Amino acid sequence: MSRGVALKIGMVCFPTVGGSGTVASALGDELAKRGHEVHFISHDRPFRMPAESERVRFHRVEVCGYELFRHPDYLTPLAVAMAKVSAQHALDVLHVHYAAPHAIAAQLAMAMLPAHQRPAVVVTLHGSDVNMLGTDPAHAPAIRHALECADAITAVSESLRAQAQRAFSLRRPIDVVHNFFEPGSPGRPREAVRRALGVGDEVVVLHHSNLRPVKRFDLLLEAVSCVRSKRPFRLVVAGADDLAPYDDIVRRLGLEGRVVVHPREGAIEDLLAAADLGLFTSESESFCLSILELMAFGCTSVSTAVGGIPEVVENGVSGLLVPFGDADALVRAVERLIDDTALRHSLGGAAQQRARERFSAEVIVPRYTEIYRRLVRTQPTK
Repeated sequence: MSRGVALKIGMVCFPTVGGSGTVASALGDELAKRGHEVHFISHDRPFRMPAESERVRFHRVEVCGYELFRHPDYLTPLAVAMAKVSAQHALDVLHVHYAAPHAIAAQLAMAMLPAHQRPAVVVTLHGSDVNMLGTDPAHAPAIRHALECADAITAVSESLRAQAQRAFSLRRPIDVVHNFFEPGSPGRPREAVRRALGVGDEVVVLHHSNLRPVKRFDLLLEAVSCVRSKRPFRLVVAGADDLAPYDDIVRRLGLEGRVVVHPREGAIEDLLAAADLGLFTSESESFCLSILELMAFGCTSVSTAVGGIPEVVENGVSGLLVPFGDADALVRAVERLIDDTALRHSLGGAAQQRARERFSAEVIVPRYTEIYRRLVRTQPTK
């Protein structure tokens, strides 16, 4: 197959807010722009999936309850949908994001198809599918089997690759393909967004995540309550509908007037352009796409130095990293960036340059297409 021939690619991901679904949606969009045909397969439209077009299709997986099952079965109808779309659209590649249940369902789908209809299967590991499910005896053996059977495995960081090799004792290589972010243009001026948030001259500290326990939002709130900066600031939280699980902590720390919740929405550019710095206190991160999103807008962050984050941020050059658990260092770093505008801008400029040079669509998307084409060349003739 020549380098310029368009590919037919199945893209399988979770549709909800989160890094894996966001990256899969963006990848599908970029592949379609480059002339490839992309078929999204999920139980709902992915959160940031581009509009359907000649090159972008969505195939809904119908999940029905069955009275004998205590919980609905998603794996089986997902596998059936994968097999159906692969056969009907002659897919070249089936790219599944997140190991369970997607990689497992992909292998069941391949077993249902004759050899000449089987696309190459690429599995991208994103984080908790390794560091949580990889240690769960109810999931790990099935995930390991699916990974061993896949045609290629990628991980979003060197850190995650090492974790996966340890967790699953894999005997095969894993390609590291970092996440990417291609920023769109903000829809509203920065000041208009800040006014809508109820923010005036305050420094906007942004935290963008799904607030899963691993994000340690409780530690973030504790740190914010200890910040004694010369300039006033607001903490803006995006990615969750509300802070209900943390209401008691917010009240105990007296942060009611300092925390603003931004509702979920598909486009994040307005909020990124309105932020002054990011704050992330995770105890485990495979990459942290939210940091990269801020970097693309020239905005630096304070973060814990865990997992793949040091691959994204150069400490002291494009952001500030602190050891997980060092509350004093975290507070000092936040205070430093709130009070030192020049430093904030210097780190932000370096962050934006790093995002363009290392984590743009122009750099990352060809890495995936190279893997696809390598596999398609070795597939049986269809």
